[in-house]
Amino acid sequence: MTHRSVSLLGALAVAVALVCLVMPVSAQSGKAAATPAAKAWAPPRAPDGHPDISGVWAHNAATPFERPKELAGREFLTPEEVANLKKNAAELFNGDTDAAFGDSVFLAALRKTDNFKSTDSTGNYNHFWLVDRDFDNRTSLITVPKDGRLPAMTENATKAQAVAAEHRKAHPYDGPEDIDLSLRCITGSVPMFGAGYNNYYQIVQSPTFVGINMEMRHDLRVIPISNRPHVASDIKQFLGDPRGHWEGDTLVVESTNFRGGRTGGRGSVSETGRLTEKFTRVDQNTLKYEVTVNDPATYTQPFTAVLFLKQSKDQLYEYACHEGNEAMSGTLGGERVKERNKAAATKTSSK
Repeated sequence: MTHRSVSLLGALAVAVALVCLVMPVSAQSGKAAATPAAKAWAPPRAPDGHPDISGVWAHNAATPFERPKELAGREFLTPEEVANLKKNAAELFNGDTDAAFGDSVFLAALRKTDNFKSTDSTGNYNHFWLVDRDFDNRTSLITVPKDGRLPAMTENATKAQAVAAEHRKAHPYDGPEDIDLSLRCITGSVPMFGAGYNNYYQIVQSPTFVGINMEMRHDLRVIPISNRPHVASDIKQFLGDPRGHWEGDTLVVESTNFRGGRTGGRGSVSETGRLTEKFTRVDQNTLKYEVTVNDPATYTQPFTAVLFLKQSKDQLYEYACHEGNEAMSGTLGGERVKERNKAAATKTSSK
C-alpha cells in the first residue's frame, strides 16, 4: 500500500469518528431525533396576571358582516380570489372615487362594480378620506349560523320594524326624537361591528375595571370586573349594563338592560336580549373579538360573529359631534320650510 493510500484511509477514519461524536444518540441507535415543539405564544401580562389587552385596536377588515349570496356555502376564499379582490379594490377606490362604507367595499370588489356610486347623498366624501381596508380569506364575520347570515327575525320583530319604517317615512323630522341616534350624535352602538370608519378602540384595564373608549361618537364603556348583579330591570341604557370576568386568558363581558327603539339590524339588541363579548389576544398584534347575540324577541336563534382587531400605533382624537349642533337646527328648520312650501302649493292648486 502506498504512502498516499495510507494517508487517505487515515483521513477517512478521522472523519467517521468526528461524525459519530456529533451524531445524536437517537440517530446512532436507529431512532429519529425528536423535533422540538413550537413554543406557544404567550400574551404579555398585566400586573394582576391577566393578559394585557390594553392599547389602541382597529377594525378595518373588508370582510362583510353577512356572507354574500353569490358565495353561499363558502366559508373561505382561495388565495387567488383574495388577490383578485385586492386588485379590484385598488382600481375601484383609488382616492378619487366615491367613498365606500361598510360592506360595500367588499361587495364592489367582488362584483367589480366599475362605476361605484356611494349611498352617501351629501356629496361631501370621496374615498381619499377613508382608511384602507384589509382583505383576508373569510367570506363573513358571522360564524354562527353556518350560512354566515343573520337568522330570521321573529314575526313580532318584523312587524315592529315595518311599523317603525313607516313612521320614519311619514314623520322623518317632526322633532329631535325622530332623527336617528347616530345623526343626533348621541351614542354609538354595541356590538362593535363597524369597520373602516372611526372603528378604533382604546382599551385600558385594571384588576377591577376595563374601559373601552370607542372612537365613533366618543362613547366610553366602563366594564366592572366583578360578579355583582346587573342594575334593576327597569333601568335601560343604550349600550347596556356590562359585567366582565376572566375565563382563562379570555375577558368575557355579559351585557343586559339594553334600551329599546332599534328594531333589527346588526347593531340591535332588544330590551330583553343578552350580549356576550369575548376578548382574546391571539398574538402580539391581534385581538380576537367574538360576539354572541342571544335575543329571542328579535331573532329566531342566537348568532355569533368574530372580528380580529389589529393593534395600532395611532391615537384616538375627539369625535367632534354632539347633540344640538348646528345640523340639528338646520335639519329641523329645513323640514319646516318644506312643509310650508307643500302647504302653500296645496292651497294654490285647490283654487
